Amino acid sequence: MTETGVIRILVFLTVVFLLVKPLGRYMARVYEGERTLLVRLVGPFERWLYRIAGVDPEADMPWQTYTIALLVFTVAGLLLLYALQRLQAVLPLNPQGMGPVDPSLAFNTATSFATNTNWQNYGGETTLSYLSQMAGLTVKDFTSAAVGMAVLMALIRGLTRRSATAIGNFWVDTVRGVLYILMPLSIAVALLLAWQGVPQTLSAYKTATLLEPASYAQPLTDASGKPVLDARGHPRTQTIKVTDQQIAVGPVASQIAIKQLGTNGGGFFNANSAHPFENPTPLSNFVELLSIILIPAAIVYTYGAMVRDTRQGWALLAAMTICFVPAAGVAVGFEQAGNPLFHSLGVDQAASALQPGGNMEGKEVRFGPIDSALWAVTTTSTSNGSVNSMHDSYTPIAGMVPMVMMHLGEIIYGGAGTGMYDMVALVIVAAFVAGLMVGRTPEYLGKKLEAFEMKMATIVVLVMPAIVLVGTALAAATAAGRAGVSNPGPHGFSELLYAFTSMGNNNGSAFAGLNGNTPFYNDIGAVVMWLGRFWEIVPVLAIAGSLGAKKIVPPSAGTLPTHTVLFVLWLVAVIVILGALSFLPVLALGPIVEQLLLAAGTTFK
Repeated sequence: MTETGVIRILVFLTVVFLLVKPLGRYMARVYEGERTLLVRLVGPFERWLYRIAGVDPEADMPWQTYTIALLVFTVAGLLLLYALQRLQAVLPLNPQGMGPVDPSLAFNTATSFATNTNWQNYGGETTLSYLSQMAGLTVKDFTSAAVGMAVLMALIRGLTRRSATAIGNFWVDTVRGVLYILMPLSIAVALLLAWQGVPQTLSAYKTATLLEPASYAQPLTDASGKPVLDARGHPRTQTIKVTDQQIAVGPVASQIAIKQLGTNGGGFFNANSAHPFENPTPLSNFVELLSIILIPAAIVYTYGAMVRDTRQGWALLAAMTICFVPAAGVAVGFEQAGNPLFHSLGVDQAASALQPGGNMEGKEVRFGPIDSALWAVTTTSTSNGSVNSMHDSYTPIAGMVPMVMMHLGEIIYGGAGTGMYDMVALVIVAAFVAGLMVGRTPEYLGKKLEAFEMKMATIVVLVMPAIVLVGTALAAATAAGRAGVSNPGPHGFSELLYAFTSMGNNNGSAFAGLNGNTPFYNDIGAVVMWLGRFWEIVPVLAIAGSLGAKKIVPPSAGTLPTHTVLFVLWLVAVIVILGALSFLPVLALGPIVEQLLLAAGTTFK
């Protein structure tokens, strides 16, 4: 990796860390019900929402009720989004006359956005109306992110309350997350993006006249769609002259802001943040990249502040950074080095000389390999899933890094709450194992860790690998699954592995070489996304309820401190070991063997 790559990563992380404490402390104040600058402006609207919904904001919920409310809210939103897509042809704000979305695709998309995955088997500008994009996808971007943050708040209360039967109010947690955190930040980011040239309009698509008209040959077909042949049996063609181009616009900036801040990732356009209207400049690229990681990093400090020991938050942030920095360095370094095939073919010049800009395949010139690879690592560390380059075109090891970040559970900073409560589950596992190893009573933040907490934490840790590996195996073993693969050999297997890794982790990014818009991938993908979301949330809330009912035990000589350098390193070791045991064999079948074969000069056609 060059000095430029090192400097870019350091500058990015420096800005992130400077914002962690102020934003993290603000979010803690919001969820603890303290007065903030926005209370006078937003407070009346918040109270009005509770009145019309019949919600008592002072009523606490046991974990079972909290879970039911969360699931009912999510299912209701899923059904509304499905109906909106199916009926968009007869609804307003559809200037392009988009027809109804196919039932299988609509089901997949509704599940995707309801679970904060934002996996997209469609092109937004050719499939969805403005109403579907705004009232459907953008609204779900807000609510699904707020749900993830609410689950973390419930877990924090379980850790801090004594002998309590309740863990908070789901409706209050969700409303506050939207009104006081996600909405103000989204407005600020949307204005910045609009300033940089991201469209924000309800007008119809624009038509532009080309400066240099283009021509192409189009095959002629008969009424049945069969090619028309000439006297020699060759297909007949007609020359088509193109003098203008339709340019898709729409309410883009508002959706891009929350897709990044809420770690959602679903783009307005098919090319996502590689599209010049979603991400037009280096400045917009930095703002969006910062938005991806801003809340996930700051909420770690929120955690420390709310458990009344900020050292716990800093310790977890340090563990995350220890994992993030090497991953970013590897991805950037391999992309800057270029394609290893040049070396294996005996080319005299170095790959870096033949590719002076690094591996630019699938990347935007305005971003280059550094900003592209850094984005790829960040978006897969945080369950965001947006892309500003095509991961399918990365060198094998660089393409493996985003997979590995997801295989670790997207806890390296994590999503809007989701990565953090997954990290706490791993902390419970690490504290339990460490306590047994040194003969101390397993406990965390004064709460004894017993069989129930370990069973629930084990489910949180193991359900994702099971879903990913079973889904990948099913796709590789069936004709319907293999039909979507566009590349042979290990790279095609990597496409399958990446797809189910992304869906099982509620990430949403793709290798871009897999045709996922088929009944097989739409239906099985929806199931994988649902299980990946709620087979983790329910055990986490169960842990919150169990811990909340326990007394807090004062620290003693037998207490294992969880804020020290030793525990941070132990936690990192547990994370890496669990990830390697679960996924190293399957990675060896995809990107690892592909890298070795390229180095040996072997390609697949």
